[in-house]
Amino acid sequence: MKTMMWYAVAGAAVALAGCTNEKPADIASASEVAEMSALAGDIITDVAAADLPPEVMATALKAIPGMTISEAKRKERDGRVYYDVEGKRPDGSDVELDLLQDGTAFKVVEIQRDIAWADAPADVRATAEASAKTVVPVRVIESIESDGSVIYELFAEGKPAKPSLEVRVKDGKAEVLTEEWPH
Repeated sequence: MKTMMWYAVAGAAVALAGCTNEKPADIASASEVAEMSALAGDIITDVAAADLPPEVMATALKAIPGMTISEAKRKERDGRVYYDVEGKRPDGSDVELDLLQDGTAFKVVEIQRDIAWADAPADVRATAEASAKTVVPVRVIESIESDGSVIYELFAEGKPAKPSLEVRVKDGKAEVLTEEWPH
């Protein structure tokens, strides 16, 4: 029911945007648009921090000691169960953890934060600029992966739901991904 309500709200926002000078992204935030987009086939449930399974809480706090959790979501996607845990580091910076259920345990598969494009490493910027998909990012998410690689998701103006380009840095080498990263 909640999923259907999101679609109704998203559809109304898009319809209203067509009647005004506003763009749909101005009506719904980028994270709301991304969540609405993710709903196609995913089952997403909001979870209060106090209601997180103890294993999820312990794993998140082990990864980011002193983290203050502000919100969480349980997601079922492609037969996998994830928890997206968002909050603040002790220094006040935003952080999001993606935890994947592995049997009865949970493991952190991504630690994400938004960064300015100018703060992306030079090799990431050069690789992105040399790619056939030229993107001037208005949002950049840096994701530290469990395999030691770092994914940079570049979002283009007016396209907040999915990255227009992803650059992966692994073993000191930056490359443009040809398929969407699974997490």
